[in-house]
Amino acid sequence: MSTQATMRAIVAHGYGPPTGLTLAEVPIPEPGPGRIRVRIAATALNPADLNTLGGAFGDLVPLAFPHVPGSDFAGTVTDVGAGVTRFAPGDEVFGVALPRAAVGMAAMLADPPSLTTGTAAEYAVFEADSPALAPRPAGLSAERAAALPIVGLTALAVLRAGRFRAGDRVLVIGATGGVGSAVLPLLAEAGVHVIATAGAVDAGWVRGLGAGEVVDHHAVDTVADVARRYPASLHGVVNLALPGDALTGHPALIRPGGRLLNIAFPAPDPADFADRDITVETVYGAARPGDLDALAAHALAGTLPDPIGARYTLADGVRAYVALREEHTRGKIVVTIDD
Repeated sequence: MSTQATMRAIVAHGYGPPTGLTLAEVPIPEPGPGRIRVRIAATALNPADLNTLGGAFGDLVPLAFPHVPGSDFAGTVTDVGAGVTRFAPGDEVFGVALPRAAVGMAAMLADPPSLTTGTAAEYAVFEADSPALAPRPAGLSAERAAALPIVGLTALAVLRAGRFRAGDRVLVIGATGGVGSAVLPLLAEAGVHVIATAGAVDAGWVRGLGAGEVVDHHAVDTVADVARRYPASLHGVVNLALPGDALTGHPALIRPGGRLLNIAFPAPDPADFADRDITVETVYGAARPGDLDALAAHALAGTLPDPIGARYTLADGVRAYVALREEHTRGKIVVTIDD
């Protein structure tokens, strides 16, 4: 009688905080038709992982337990299912995918949807034909590639929705996080004057990413301070961190016809700003064909600097998720899948 091979993975046994996660042995997933199996080299953690594990998306993403979290990844294809022609065993790949229970949300991420068995594991299975997966180019490390997809795709979505031009002034709230590490450099490359919120300890970090000015939101009221500098003249506000109900004062900073763009949860209700001549939109990092290739090129060229703020091994993966929730981190937390 044969025994199914197992692997190590970070596992949730029910909804709750990351302190309830465990490192466990689970069966190695098999790739079905149209899917590939990847030996994971690195995975990057996302705040959305915590919301999903906590049950915040329970109606949209009803998880089946035990559940392996993780979306961003880089690794090596080890096996392919029937009908797969895009990848072959030995190919180095990277990308992002959502839990199989999140098929509705995954359809917003990519077409066809990008789904996975969970990347906080030694092996994971993915849909082969999604534009949210791509070959990892030589010269781009697995850690760096794993930290790129969600933040990079979200940054591209912000730039597309904002349609900002050289000389525009844009306030970025929550600039020290992972998405900020991509939004700031891409805005700066476009010639946008970026005003970023960050504590004093992180001011140099965000200036290095491309911020022209920094507002210490711990020391001053952000809205009052920016209004003093630029009264009702910003072309846009990009919210990467605050809940929607904390944005009531920020539209006063935006000039008529400007934009309030949001990626944070819970999102602001556009109806709350109906009296303002601005566009209010929550944007999602949908992957278009070629987007990951473009992001990799930006990383190799140095336009997108290395955003990794902390590194853990899979053996310490639970601690990594706890740190994501409880500690202040710059950029991205990456977990390497140690042998």
